[in-house]
Amino acid sequence: MPCAGFVKRWSLIWRASWVLSLVACAGCAAYNPPALTTAHPSHPEAVSAPELPPSTTLAYRPADIPSLQPTTAHVRPGASSSGAKGGQTVVGEGKVIAVVPASSEIVLTHGEIKGFMEAMTMGYPTQPASLLEGVKAGDTVRFTIDTEAKAIVTLEKLRP
Repeated sequence: MPCAGFVKRWSLIWRASWVLSLVACAGCAAYNPPALTTAHPSHPEAVSAPELPPSTTLAYRPADIPSLQPTTAHVRPGASSSGAKGGQTVVGEGKVIAVVPASSEIVLTHGEIKGFMEAMTMGYPTQPASLLEGVKAGDTVRFTIDTEAKAIVTLEKLRP
């Protein structure tokens, strides 16, 4: 009888799987997790993380994000300003997002400066650092970039 052999094998497989599942469940019941110490962050009496010092990087608020106002920019090939080292300069207009006197840097959002760069928001070093005096976030400015020094060499406030 071929059917009897099948039943016998099936019964053996069923019993083996039942015994294995019983052993597996018994093993789970025997697990005891280690005690929670105060060094673990989930412990109610755990020491909280130390307070971090305030960030010194630029942080933008919604009011700092520029509106989509058109700005104009133009290139003056070969033009030189008194602060430039004889290199090529380009001129653009934009809005001041932030002034960082500690690093002599200004963050501007500006339109395309033809032949030099696309419209973007970017931080620029200033030479000399005194260019930043009297300039604040929100001001509209005209600036000259020395392309060799990769720095703003003139900065003129256009309107308050």
